[in-house]
Amino acid sequence: LLPPSLRPLGPLLFSQATTCPTRCMCQSLSPSFTILCTKTGLLFVPPSIDRRTAELRLMDNFITALRRRDFANMTSLIHLTLSRNTISQIMPYAFFDLKGLHALHLDSNRLTHIHEDHFKGLVNLRHLILSNNQLNYISPGSLDDFIDMIEDLDLSYNNLVNVPWETIGRLSNGVFSNLHKLARLDMTSNKLKKIPPDPLFSRIPVYAKPKGLPLSSLVMSFGGNPLHCNCELVWLRRLTREDDLETCASPPELMGKYFWSIREEEFVCEPPMITHRTPKQVVMEGQGASLKCKAVGDPEPYVRWISPGGKLVSNTSRTVSFENGTLDILVASVEEKGTFTCIASNAAGESTAPVELVVNPYPHLANSTNCDKEAEPGPSDILISAKSSFPNETKSQPERKVVVADRPEGASPPPSFCPDAEEMYWEPM
Repeated sequence: LLPPSLRPLGPLLFSQATTCPTRCMCQSLSPSFTILCTKTGLLFVPPSIDRRTAELRLMDNFITALRRRDFANMTSLIHLTLSRNTISQIMPYAFFDLKGLHALHLDSNRLTHIHEDHFKGLVNLRHLILSNNQLNYISPGSLDDFIDMIEDLDLSYNNLVNVPWETIGRLSNGVFSNLHKLARLDMTSNKLKKIPPDPLFSRIPVYAKPKGLPLSSLVMSFGGNPLHCNCELVWLRRLTREDDLETCASPPELMGKYFWSIREEEFVCEPPMITHRTPKQVVMEGQGASLKCKAVGDPEPYVRWISPGGKLVSNTSRTVSFENGTLDILVASVEEKGTFTCIASNAAGESTAPVELVVNPYPHLANSTNCDKEAEPGPSDILISAKSSFPNETKSQPERKVVVADRPEGASPPPSFCPDAEEMYWEPM
């Protein structure tokens, strides 16, 4: 124990070192420190916040942006509430120093997108509340720092059209396969039309409402979304209970019906049908070619192309494959001639169609090589003087001139005609 003379010194120094922001309430319960700034008209995060703060509540203000310096060095912060502000901008790495943060409340703001660097540093985050914003895009990598720790993820009442971490790499192992501790996922009232199935749901009990749930259960909410009820949503129909709120927005015969009232066999898909394809296309070597293939089905078919050699055509510097089924070959070569195969596929099956591409070689004229040869030496066109001392002088030839003329229409070029060269003939003076 400290001597009696020193015992008051500790609390006195602590109280002097901590300053409470204007119009805020501060509670000091050593070693934690709480700051409450509710309905104080704040336009930004107060710069005088003690860096040792463990709980910071800034709800019901007019904060518009979160800056990198706002939470710098606040490694002790555990709970941060920014609900009901007007936040529309989060600067990159704004939360980077919050290594110990467990709960982040950003609900009822004006966020439209979340990028990969917005949540960097939140390695211990368990609760992320983003409901009642205007989110239409969440980068797949933005949750990576806490994907193994998150327990409560609330994305309800936004404008999301896709599950935010839906990427090809993760779909192969399951969208939610990395969310080991997730206990609640709320995506109520977004703009989701489809939700990819996931193996996680076959291993963990899934419920629509928390009524005496075991600790290993997962509470899911997808109600209020314009779900398209085809065969891809059968998995969700099998997991939900009769008191869930998921309804169908399409197809027309299921519109407005609750999942629990629809039989599984009514969740159907239609296999692809190719409705249009490019007929036989003929191009010259070196020219571009555009092959088109359109298909319909439910769900919307995915179109890919197979080359005449049997390989999948990928995007390169010479070939571009578009989502609408068009394949552009920027520079055609003779090796690419043959039959390309268009493959349209979806969850119900696939359909194929051939498209023939003819690549004619660039024309090479038989005598064109003579154009590059130098003229054979022959008699000079310069008149020789009568007084020349050369022996065997010959009679001088009449003077000739070069005349450039157009070839008559329909006439064939002379045997020595060279492309891109002008035609010449001799005419006596």
